[in-house]
This record gives sequence, structure tokens and C-alpha cells, in this order.
Amino acid sequence: MRTSIKITAAAAATTALALGLTACGTDSDPSSKSGDTSKALVVAASPTPHADILGFVKKNLAEKAGLKLEVKEFTDYVLPNTATETGQVDANFFQHQPYLDDFNKKNDTHLVSVGTVHLEPLGLYSKKAKSLDAIKAGQTIAVPNDTTNEGRALQLLAENHLITLKAGVGTSAKLSDITDKKGLKFKELEAATVPRALNDVDAAVINGNYAIEAKLKPAKDALVLEKADGNPYANIVAVKKGNEKDPRVQKLVKLLHSDEVKKFIEDTYQGSVVPAFGDAKS
Repeated sequence: MRTSIKITAAAAATTALALGLTACGTDSDPSSKSGDTSKALVVAASPTPHADILGFVKKNLAEKAGLKLEVKEFTDYVLPNTATETGQVDANFFQHQPYLDDFNKKNDTHLVSVGTVHLEPLGLYSKKAKSLDAIKAGQTIAVPNDTTNEGRALQLLAENHLITLKAGVGTSAKLSDITDKKGLKFKELEAATVPRALNDVDAAVINGNYAIEAKLKPAKDALVLEKADGNPYANIVAVKKGNEKDPRVQKLVKLLHSDEVKKFIEDTYQGSVVPAFGDAKS
């Protein structure tokens, strides 16, 4: 099931979500549109590491900076964007730019990045194989089923010579773009569920945040990790277009780019999450 299908299933949940977030500032709340600095900035985030990083900011930096920060945790890759689009939350922090671009295109949403924060290297994990050489023909590899992360996963496998892809497909690669599976089989799963399938497949390509939530240590447990240098998949803070200059948003980005947050990321995640501070994509 690909992202476009998941959104239909998530639509009903959006109504329930709205009931829980009405006090957080919606389209009917003028103060949420004006960026009233007396109101809390409500940010939707994946639990790990995004909500953890935001929690550090809230506990240690926000009050001194005059920022009221509220964090709403989500465990999927759809509702944080729909909630931001509809004004149920002010911003979100869970995704990278290629995923956001694809989401906007498919769903006619109008979300933009206000800055990058960190990179979670995608990794290949296995409970059965101790090295890449141990992955053989006939075995099954699970991959995320959303467009950008599946392409990213297939590129990781191709770079490590487990498959061969058509020339030029880049990060938009699909299973149909594999020219030589080398006898491997593939199982497409929603990104959040891939870690739970690790016992049922021979290997799995897992997003960094979900690996950490599953008590895996990417820097130690992955058979191979993405390279950080030049990686386009740094995670971003996103808002609805037009809200980029909200002073609360600007203040949050400044705090997320601080030396204190850099040290927190490095000390806490030991290379499994890497600081990648940067400005919004022009």
C-alpha cells in the first residue's frame, strides 16, 4: 500500500484529530494565523528523535527565549502534514524535503520547509544475516512503501551491490526499476511497520527514527547505513506556506540550530542521528 492509498485511510482519523486539537489553534482561531507570540507554538512530531529533540528545547531553551512550545506526537507520515495544512497544528517536524515535495504534489497541500535539523541515516538491518555477504538469492528484504523512502531504500541496496537499478532513476526508483534482483524478493510495507517485520523477513531497510524506536542502534546494528555527506534527506521543520515568518516559528528554528541542540543530538544518539543544520530550500 503506497502513500496515496494510506491517505484515504487516514482521512477519517483527521476528524477525530481535530477534536483533540481545537484548543491548539485552528483556522477559526485568528491568533493562530497572526503568529501571536503569547500563544503556544504547536508542533506535530514523530516520537523519536523529533519529539525528543523538541522536548529538550522545551525543557532547556524555550522559556528563556520567550517561546511557548507544545509538542503533539504522531506515529505515521500522513496526519502531521494534513494537520499542518488545515491549521490544527502550527508546524511539523518529522520528514525530509523529498517526502514533503512528493506529499504536496499528490495531495495539493501547501507546506514549505523553514530549515533542516538532522539526518537519520537509512539502514539495512537483519536478525539473520551478520554481514551483507550473508544476504543470498531467495531471501526477502522489506522496504518502506512510500514513494521517496522506497526509492531511497532501493538506492541504498544498489549502492551496496545487492540489486541493480535502471540508469538514471535516482531516488524515485521503484521495484519495477530493478533490472537485476539477484534472486532477492521484496516486501513493501508502511515505513512505521517495517521494524516489526524484521523477524519475518531476512533483512529490512528501516528509517532511522523507526529503528531507534524499535531499540535498534543504527550506528552499531545496521549492516550498512546511508552516507551523511551530501545527503538530501535531512529532516526539516515544515509549516503551511505563508507562515514562514511567524516569529514563534523563526524562534524555534533558531533554537533547533543552537550549539546546545547539536550537543544533545551528538551525545544522545551517538551517530545514529546526525546534526544537519541548514536554511530552508530556496
